Amino acid sequence: MTESAKAAEPLPVMDLSTGICGIPLSGPVLNGSGTFDALAARRVFGDALIEDFPFDCYVSKTITMNPRPGNPPYRLWETPSGMINSIGLPGPGLDGFLENDLGALAEIGVPLIVSVMADSAEDFATLVERVAARDEVAGIELNVSCPNVHSGLIVGEQPAETEALMKALRPLTGKPLIVKLTPNVANPQEVAVAAEAGGADSVSMINTIKAAAIDPASSRTWLGAGAGGLSGPAVRPIALAQVRAVSSAVGIPVVGMGGISDAESALEFILAGAEVIAVGTENFRNPRAGAAVTEGLPLALRRRGFGSLAEARAATIG
Repeated sequence: MTESAKAAEPLPVMDLSTGICGIPLSGPVLNGSGTFDALAARRVFGDALIEDFPFDCYVSKTITMNPRPGNPPYRLWETPSGMINSIGLPGPGLDGFLENDLGALAEIGVPLIVSVMADSAEDFATLVERVAARDEVAGIELNVSCPNVHSGLIVGEQPAETEALMKALRPLTGKPLIVKLTPNVANPQEVAVAAEAGGADSVSMINTIKAAAIDPASSRTWLGAGAGGLSGPAVRPIALAQVRAVSSAVGIPVVGMGGISDAESALEFILAGAEVIAVGTENFRNPRAGAAVTEGLPLALRRRGFGSLAEARAATIG
């Protein structure tokens, strides 16, 4: 066979199947919580969305005990290579989610992780118990960016608070508990170690970075809440550094995210120590961003000399 004929041969299909916390996945691409509304997308695209769903696992919008309207407008501000959002976690509350949304999300056909947040261990316990009791739910993500009503401290910014919360929640379910870490601390690895000590099965990172925007027309803050969280490619170098530090400090898997826009940037997170990755801000520009990452991963892996995801993970930067 000639060299040109060999070059024309299609490359063998690469198996991207993997898993997180015992949840089997057909590939390593999740969505960042709150960045892809699967229910709204299905209303627009119908069953075509299910037939070509862009993620290997779906993470719900963060659910709270009671319904929330979200923050006042304006809620979004575009920045160079990024976006500031101040959405404020609008949602139907726990009862509304379980009654109206969960069943529809289960029809998507990929494993479902439900994100929850509360401002007390008691409310967190209620959320975890009721959500975990549903067969449709494969795992729970704990958004720990809210102040503890008893101590006044941000749970995810204080290692002791994080460990105490995990010790309270861990006995409530055998399903995976994934702690969503904030980047707004000096040493996120200390919080990750505390989460692991309390019984977390995984950590996901990074969440958005505190940010604000000034309207050049009015010279006043643009966002209705005054400030928000920066995401997108602008935060990627920070996210990579934190994923690398945390993955080196804990023995539990890391879900890496923060400015992933294509397969190459996704692979960077794998090389930094992430077990799987999540696409967030890019979903606002391209609803098929998750699928584009998956489709590009085999070539990105081969370009760097890897024959599989496992080989790339073995080459994790120390």
